[in-house]
Order: sequence, then C-alpha cells, then structure tokens
Amino acid sequence: MKQNNILLASLMLMTSMSAFAKVGDLQQEVKIKAVSQTADIKNNQIIFFGPVEVVQGSIKINADQLRAFSAEGENSKILVATGNPATYSQILDDGRPASASAKEIRYEMATRTLTLTGTATLDQAGSQVTGNLIRYNIIQQKLIAESTGNGDDRVITIIQPDNYQEELKNAPEDKPVKKQDSK
Repeated sequence: MKQNNILLASLMLMTSMSAFAKVGDLQQEVKIKAVSQTADIKNNQIIFFGPVEVVQGSIKINADQLRAFSAEGENSKILVATGNPATYSQILDDGRPASASAKEIRYEMATRTLTLTGTATLDQAGSQVTGNLIRYNIIQQKLIAESTGNGDDRVITIIQPDNYQEELKNAPEDKPVKKQDSK
C-alpha cells in the first residue's frame, strides 16, 4: 500500500510541475519509461534508472536517473532528474516552446521551485539564460541565475528581438532561423 502512495506522490509531482504548461497537459496521464526502478518504502522514495523519459501531454523530461521522494519529517514532495544533461521541455499556453537542461533538475512541490544546477540553461522561444545555477519560483514568477564566480564563468542572458517569433513562423522548415551572434 505504501509503495502505491510513493508512486502516486511521484506522479502528483509531475502534474504540479506542469503548472505553467498548456492547460490540457494537466489532464493527461503521466507516463514514465525507464530501464528499471526501485522503491525504498522505508525512506518513501522511488528511483527510476535510465535512460528515463517522463511524458505528460507536451511536457517531456529526459534523464539518466529520476528520483521522487519526500523530505525527511516533511510532507513536501521533491523530484530530482539527473543526467548529462537532464532535459525538460514543454509547450506553453500561448504555443511557444520552453525548455531547460542541467546536470540536475530539482522540483520542490511545496515551494513550487524549479532549480537547475550544473551547466544550467533555460530557453523560452529563443531567449535564453545560462549559468551554473538557475532557480525559478513558479508562483512568484521570480528567476535567480548565478555563476560559480570563477574566471570567465558568468550568467549569460540572450534576448531575441520582437520579430524573432514571426521569423520562426515564416521560415521554411528546411531552413531554420539563425540565432544572432551575441559577441
């Protein structure tokens, strides 16, 4: 019975993670494909070994490993996808694509916080933020990006011009729009 609760909790995590995705995505089933999985009932966690693919509507997560658990002594659910890199993609309500990649993608349900760590990138319709750590609070819609502070390692933000989306729509499928060089 408790193993079913763990699986249900991990599926609920995926549903809540999609709070800023297409409305229809929230009504779709969550499908997790993995090479294998283990359940640690005593510690209330499931680990999926990969490659792992999670799909819910337009939402897709790819990782080498996915861990769903509750923090000790708390009712807070946490989902951690790791890979080289782990990736997250979705289609927003307005039809624009959004994606993220990092060595670790962590979602904390209680605070609705998405944390990307290790060569982190967040991309929405061609505009992009990169850094060592990117933290995004979905409810407050606040983003914090940090670098390691070593040498040339910096947070980089690329903002596409207003007409970028129009160029994407009008570009022939065999000839993608080139991103402008930011140097």
